[in-house]
Amino acid sequence: MRSDLPPWPLDAICLRPDNLTIPELAQIVYQRTCRTDFSEPGFCLINLGADLGSKGLRNTMVALKQELATIHETTRGETLQYVSLGRFDQQNSTKPHRDNGPEECFLMLGYEPTEVESTLEISDYALCAHELGLTPATFLAQHNPMFQSGYEMLQAFATQVPCFSCLDYQIICINNSSVPCSADHSTWLGTLHTATIKNPDTSKRRVINSTLIASVPPGMKDVISQVDVEEFLSTNLIRRRDYDGHQQTDDF
Repeated sequence: MRSDLPPWPLDAICLRPDNLTIPELAQIVYQRTCRTDFSEPGFCLINLGADLGSKGLRNTMVALKQELATIHETTRGETLQYVSLGRFDQQNSTKPHRDNGPEECFLMLGYEPTEVESTLEISDYALCAHELGLTPATFLAQHNPMFQSGYEMLQAFATQVPCFSCLDYQIICINNSSVPCSADHSTWLGTLHTATIKNPDTSKRRVINSTLIASVPPGMKDVISQVDVEEFLSTNLIRRRDYDGHQQTDDF
């Protein structure tokens, strides 16, 4: 197995789209995230600065998803559909993992500025599995990175996102797929993600606007309604996730 993978250059995974339109940005995000071979990282980060605001961030996320759907329809003849969306205060560290979802999907996560410091790491488990002669699903079954031996196997394939900032509004797109490599290079090749929270503090907020987006045949009935999308765009509610604690008055 390769243990000398070169790190992805900063400009391959980090974007500051000061002069890019949403359609132009979507082209770059689609290429880097919805990869069908290992020449792209399978993830990218968009730094939108410190002044956008939460609702501006969410509006940008929805607009970007719509442009990505247009690209996907042209590229694959399928479209993109929300599987889930929500807003969470998440302050638990994680091991490398794939979020539950369809075999071909990606996460679009909108991070808001926070005083709770954290790091984000992406592991190319599809590449690791490929070099072992395994499918991604088989790799996870045989070498679960929730356990130390599987975690250690992935370390040579892990990238700590160098431009992840707690000071800015950011969108991070992460290929969350589990399908194997295809001979015609048509299927998405997934990654795992890991968050490390340095000093959790329940008196503060670490807000993630979380959406899971799947590739689906055209005409499939939406799982998430337009009313749900509008609620996501307008709500002030922040749900607590992955740590003990009741909703507090400033969560609303």
